[in-house]
Amino acid sequence: MAENPASAYDATTDYMRVLSIDPSLRGTGFAILDGEGGKARAVTYGVVRNAPALLPSGCLVAIHERISDLIREHRPECAAFEAVIYVQSHRVAITLGAARGAALLAAAGHGLPIYEYAPRRVKQSVVGRGGADKGQVGFMVRALLGLTETPSADAADALAIGLTHLQTAASAARGAVVLERI
Repeated sequence: MAENPASAYDATTDYMRVLSIDPSLRGTGFAILDGEGGKARAVTYGVVRNAPALLPSGCLVAIHERISDLIREHRPECAAFEAVIYVQSHRVAITLGAARGAALLAAAGHGLPIYEYAPRRVKQSVVGRGGADKGQVGFMVRALLGLTETPSADAADALAIGLTHLQTAASAARGAVVLERI
C-alpha cells in the first residue's frame, strides 16, 4: 500500500527514528537509527544471538522479546525489514520466514508502520552496487555512520536497511518516490 511519508517522516523537523531488522533464526541483526537534516546516526545496533542448542521455538520467542524491548526503549516511528529473499531450500525459507514473522509481529504489535527493502536495493543504496558483498556493506556502513569499528555482518545489514529507509523516506518527503508499506 502506498503511503504519504508524513506519517513516518516529519518534513517540518526533518527527523525520523527507524528500527531496522535483518532477520535470521540464530543471528537477527537490528539497528536503531536517527535521521535528521540529511544525516544519519546509529543510536544502537547489534545481533540477537540464539545458541545452536536452543529450540527454534525458543529462538522465535527471544527474537520477539528483544525487538519488543528495543521498541519500548527507543520508541522508533517505523520499522524497516529486509524483504524475503529467494532461497533454494524450503526448510531455510520456512526458518527465515518464521524469524522474520517473530520480528514483524513485535513491530506490528507496537503499531509501527512497516516497510521492506530487497537486499539488492539495500546494497545499491549503501554501496552503489546491488551485487556488493557483505564486507563492502560493512565497510560502507562504518564510513557513512562514522563508526569506530566495522559491525558484524548481521548488524551491518540491519544498519544498511535503516540507511536505505532514511534515504527513501527523505526522497518521498520531497515527492521523488512513494513509500510502500506492508
